[in-house]
Amino acid sequence: MSMEFEFKPRILGFLCNWCCYAGADLCGVSRFQYLPYIRIIRLMCTGRVDPAHILQAFSNGADGVYIGGCWPGECHYVTEGNYHALGMTLLFKKLMKYMGINPERLRIEWVSASEGIRFANVMNEFGTKIEELGPLGKSEGTDENEFKFKLEAVRNLLPYIKLVERERMRVPSDSVEEYEKFFAGDEADRIFHELIVDKLETSQIMLLLKEESRSNGEISQTLGMDSSDVSRHVNNSVRQGLVMLDEKQKVLLPAGVQEQARA
Repeated sequence: MSMEFEFKPRILGFLCNWCCYAGADLCGVSRFQYLPYIRIIRLMCTGRVDPAHILQAFSNGADGVYIGGCWPGECHYVTEGNYHALGMTLLFKKLMKYMGINPERLRIEWVSASEGIRFANVMNEFGTKIEELGPLGKSEGTDENEFKFKLEAVRNLLPYIKLVERERMRVPSDSVEEYEKFFAGDEADRIFHELIVDKLETSQIMLLLKEESRSNGEISQTLGMDSSDVSRHVNNSVRQGLVMLDEKQKVLLPAGVQEQARA
């Protein structure tokens, strides 16, 4: 007889010390009820949340990640860290979609120190959403093999991705609406695909070739990439000396393999 186990989401929360964490504390003191799925990490500012933290959370099986900071314009630091966190979150949602993770599993909200009831309401709403989505990967239906290579490619390129966000996708505005408008627009999509996705796809190919040599068709099938994109990335990698082609076997070889075989 099969047994069905109740799904209890695992949610990791990164909370600003000055506002959201204080709001969560007030929520507890006031005995406001909320779904008990979240495990909290207190930070001095949400601007300290790094994409690597979020990636690590999902890699370790978190079903959802919540970032809670001060209301815009009320950051306790000159750097306005909550806007940095907002831009990083909106970019990471694009990365999640690329990796095959539902972007709704990541949420950023503002809670002041006096808004204990708001913290409870946000947790209940987010917890219910994660309950509906189910365990990480269930609602997405992502191919496990494809997800593995995409996850590792993102991990390897995080320093570069952060540089692109800082230099090309930082919104010169103290307006949440302007941030959301930019990241939902065509320009952000163009930058993301031209400067980030291309690098991620090439990185996946290189990771795959560390296992063994493959043909273009095998690469396309294993990684779920369009064959024309695979050919483009392979040709660029050949020109850069990153890979070599064995014309006799029609198999793609990592650079240096032929020399090692002859030695």
